[in-house]
Amino acid sequence: MQHSGPWHFDPFVVPFTIGVVWLFGAVLWKWSRWFVGLPAEDKALVRRNWFSAKSLKALKEVVMECLIHRRIWKTNPMLGFMHMSLALGWFLLIVVGKLETSTYIHDAVNPPHVHVFFRYFFPEEPASYVRNFNYALLMDCLLIFVLCGVGLAWIKRIRSRMMGMRRTTRHTPFDRIALTSLWLIFPLRYLAESVTCGVHDSGSFFTGGTGDLLAAAMPGGVLAAMEYPAWWAYSIALGVFFVSMPYSRYMHIFTEVPLIFLRAYRVKSRPEGSTFDQFQIQACSRCGICLDPCPIASELDINNIQAAYFLRDRRYGHLTTRVADTCLMCGRCTEACPVGIDQGTLRLSSRVAFAKEGSLYNAPRYEFLGTTEDRSEGNGQVGFFAGCMTQLTPSILRAMERIFAAAGVDVWWADRNGGVCCGRPMRLSGNLPAAERMERFNTEQFRRHGITTLVTGCPICYKSFTEEYKELKAMGIRVLHHTQYIAELIAGGRLKTSVLQASYAYHDPCELRGIHSEPRYVLSHVATLTNASGNGEKDGVHCCGGSLANLTLDTAAQTKIGTTVVESLLNTGAETIVTSCPQCKKSLQRVSPDNDGRSVRVADIAEVVAEAV
Repeated sequence: MQHSGPWHFDPFVVPFTIGVVWLFGAVLWKWSRWFVGLPAEDKALVRRNWFSAKSLKALKEVVMECLIHRRIWKTNPMLGFMHMSLALGWFLLIVVGKLETSTYIHDAVNPPHVHVFFRYFFPEEPASYVRNFNYALLMDCLLIFVLCGVGLAWIKRIRSRMMGMRRTTRHTPFDRIALTSLWLIFPLRYLAESVTCGVHDSGSFFTGGTGDLLAAAMPGGVLAAMEYPAWWAYSIALGVFFVSMPYSRYMHIFTEVPLIFLRAYRVKSRPEGSTFDQFQIQACSRCGICLDPCPIASELDINNIQAAYFLRDRRYGHLTTRVADTCLMCGRCTEACPVGIDQGTLRLSSRVAFAKEGSLYNAPRYEFLGTTEDRSEGNGQVGFFAGCMTQLTPSILRAMERIFAAAGVDVWWADRNGGVCCGRPMRLSGNLPAAERMERFNTEQFRRHGITTLVTGCPICYKSFTEEYKELKAMGIRVLHHTQYIAELIAGGRLKTSVLQASYAYHDPCELRGIHSEPRYVLSHVATLTNASGNGEKDGVHCCGGSLANLTLDTAAQTKIGTTVVESLLNTGAETIVTSCPQCKKSLQRVSPDNDGRSVRVADIAEVVAEAV
């Protein structure tokens, strides 16, 4: 034993101790500010659900995602093992180390540095501190487990493609400091414990075996001289990592845990923003998994606006309108994110913040809606809302008219003669007052005409009605996209179709993420579908490039993204591409994959069904 007494203190533990105090002080300060700043409704959700089964469910998710990293395993097993070995391995080193220390010494005061540097303070003890249990062996196995993760992290940074990633994130200065110190912590621990084992002829197979090799390779005095500096280096690496952690990507380690609990209590981000956003923003580890799925990166080679960089810039107060606005909001980054960060709402709240800086944000430009003439027609309880893009694609509107007539459905036409936008384009630009004014107008229209089912031909409108029109559910109005409604008509025998002698490939619009089977069911009744199974819902959704959420990309850039989609779909052997979004139809139609000026035949699913009626 090198030092006795309850504290087992040595000056080399000072860097580690300073780091621990700094880390927990910074984390508690950040957490308290964010919790205090939550809206009253969110605080009420926390109070109401704290002592409930939701907390147990959240605790389980913490284990599965923060330690085992289940979602990353599903994305890439090698990446999953890397993250798990670092997180779970280090956690177990702390837990088993604490058990080891508590088992061997019984002091009332047992500060953290004792079990972290246990091998230094107790170098000559036998491998087994409790009969039939070898802590030294277990700690060596855990150290190997963690070192495997460190090795894979080095490989990921140098050869990311070996880990299934074409791109890795670029780091801030604090990220680099934290990353370098993290990479050094466990190799330095291995070195320090091995030197100590070599000097004192102790340890288990890994550190003890390495210590024996070191002792055989160099004179005893040299090895003994290395021991103290090795422990100093290990302590300094720990201290530097802990001090830099709250200001680096690794703050996610202490932020993802409360984020999981808050989400379990149904706390969500808001378009107008709240301090809950900070839990999401700082839970991003910038692992880079969101980079490759982004079509702006893969097709346009623009590599500084992706979710990881958007969150980074917003976190440090460097966000620009270009980064906030250059996004298709196709949802692929959100789907890929192992933390489940709500990228869309966070980006929207940033646009709202920028929009508030302009003079037109609260301008009463839509007050005329209060006196706008009702131009709707029809008396059915089924309402059809075409939306702006369907109005600009009249063939889709005519197709729906034919389908409704064939099925014998009485329809209330909300905007066949012109109407008011659903408001989503204004919302996506950050102008919430304008969007909310449109929502109030349309909601009142639906109430006045007593519709019970609202069908829309536009996924943009569908998403707006289902996510942003809060009163529709309370009014008992069921909202369906026209793919869902047509599927119901066919399944119920109300719509009879023939089979067309044609082959189609189906394109999944981004805004219809989650509606995967219905359009394929419809097309299976009217034609040959070359991608009937798709590539799975997760892999089958590819943005056409023409998203209304994009506020910066020009037509050429949008067309370049769409070209990849068209080529992929035509490679299935299809003659025609079918989609269920008027915006996607327009975007894909302008692509000429053969570079000979030939336009691609693109049809809306309603047009195909109308042909088969």
